Amino acid sequence: MTKPNILLIVTDHWMAELLGCAGHPVIRTPTLDTIAQCGTRFTNAYSEHPVCIPARRSLMTGTSAREHGDRTFQARLEMPAHLPTLAQTFRDAGYQAQGVGKTHTYPQRDRLGFDDIQLDDEGRTHHGVTDDYEIFLGDNGWLGKQFGHGISNNGYAATTWHLPEEAHATSWATETMCRIIRRRDPKRPALWYLGYRHPHPPLVPPQRFLEFYRGVEMDRSVRGEWCDGEDLPVLLQGFQKRYNMSDVEADWARRHFYALCTQIDQKIGTLIGTIREEGILDDTIVMFTSDHGESFGNHGIWAKQNFYESSANIPMIVMGKKGNRRVGAGAVEDRLVCLADVMPTLLDLAGIEIPETVTGRSMFGEEREHLYGEFGEGELSSRMIHDGRFKLIYYPAGNRCQLFDLEADPRELADVSAQPEFSEKLAELKDKLCKELYGSDLEWLAGNDLKGLPNRPYRPAPNRGLGLTRGDQWPVPPVNPDGLMNFFPELDDDAEVPE
Repeated sequence: MTKPNILLIVTDHWMAELLGCAGHPVIRTPTLDTIAQCGTRFTNAYSEHPVCIPARRSLMTGTSAREHGDRTFQARLEMPAHLPTLAQTFRDAGYQAQGVGKTHTYPQRDRLGFDDIQLDDEGRTHHGVTDDYEIFLGDNGWLGKQFGHGISNNGYAATTWHLPEEAHATSWATETMCRIIRRRDPKRPALWYLGYRHPHPPLVPPQRFLEFYRGVEMDRSVRGEWCDGEDLPVLLQGFQKRYNMSDVEADWARRHFYALCTQIDQKIGTLIGTIREEGILDDTIVMFTSDHGESFGNHGIWAKQNFYESSANIPMIVMGKKGNRRVGAGAVEDRLVCLADVMPTLLDLAGIEIPETVTGRSMFGEEREHLYGEFGEGELSSRMIHDGRFKLIYYPAGNRCQLFDLEADPRELADVSAQPEFSEKLAELKDKLCKELYGSDLEWLAGNDLKGLPNRPYRPAPNRGLGLTRGDQWPVPPVNPDGLMNFFPELDDDAEVPE
């Protein structure tokens, strides 16, 4: 039996609802919609650690933070050596394995088991590496120009791409992968990993993709009845204080974000076309997903790092080999799946033994009864238990539980944790949560119940780093050990608070 090729496409910041086939009223994703018609779309797919680095550790190792050790965004933590990676496992089974784009690992040139990686690390020169995308720009006369647009990597101001379209990171990643596919060894199956850096900010699409959304009315954010209370957990306060955008600014951001998505969708079409022209499409498995979503102003929150649907619910589309009835065609599946399931799913479909270290599950095997998610430690943390219909979100600061009935309330407008008719469900999910806790989280327990931690007001400080806005980056900046993101800047205890 011929082993299938694997094309794994991972975007950054793409929420599950942002697909035409998912019924979104604005987004244009004709390529992904067609791929979904040829495969299975999982509607209950989640990033169990909804922030870049921990999420990618789960995807690459088939494990959760309990095993890989990162639930906080540890930018200088190396991948655990004892965990076989997705790429290494495929290589051990005779595959050629090539990666392109964003991996967000440390050290940056860690190949994660791939034969090679053509790297786009978003200009993170503070770690001391000039990536392959920047080298490409320099070779073509655009050295140090990729951030000439002046837009932050973690902000929602937006503008059009300032260089020719072929210099855009999405174009470079696509063309680089197409060349790798054409140059493959025809005698061996291949694993191809493509990590697009967008639609993560900076929001800088080429002009022609903005034209798709000219004059189109943008959808608007929603705000739950629960999110204006005076006793919100300090982490939730921090989320809501991070950005303050008007409707006009939010529409502007959405328009540019959607244009980046449509650009990626079109470039995926180029990839599929290349594979088809090479005569190997029928023997290729395609998977599309994202490391996490984007809150887009829902409940007063932008960005990620939370367990509300826009941030944690991610796209997951699998197109199998032609004729593979396990995957199906045009199927919509509501089982609970997560990023740790990517590795065992692809190995399962390729007929390769899954390493014992893997704790994720094949999406075409036994279903799980609940899914556990975790972000952060101490007072700036949250946890999730999801049973397929009901979702419990727990904040230790203030010992706050939220319960959402996603079947009746998919936008999470009503927290039903205090309603008597949901008391049994609340108790059931709290019990499951308590059994999942480990490490420092055990301090939140009082016997078999939750006691949490004290709550306090969040004291927002100005964002001196402007969301990691980059300079020209030529000459190459020095290694900067302080060049990391402060997600929740706060005033010092002795600082005066302006009235």
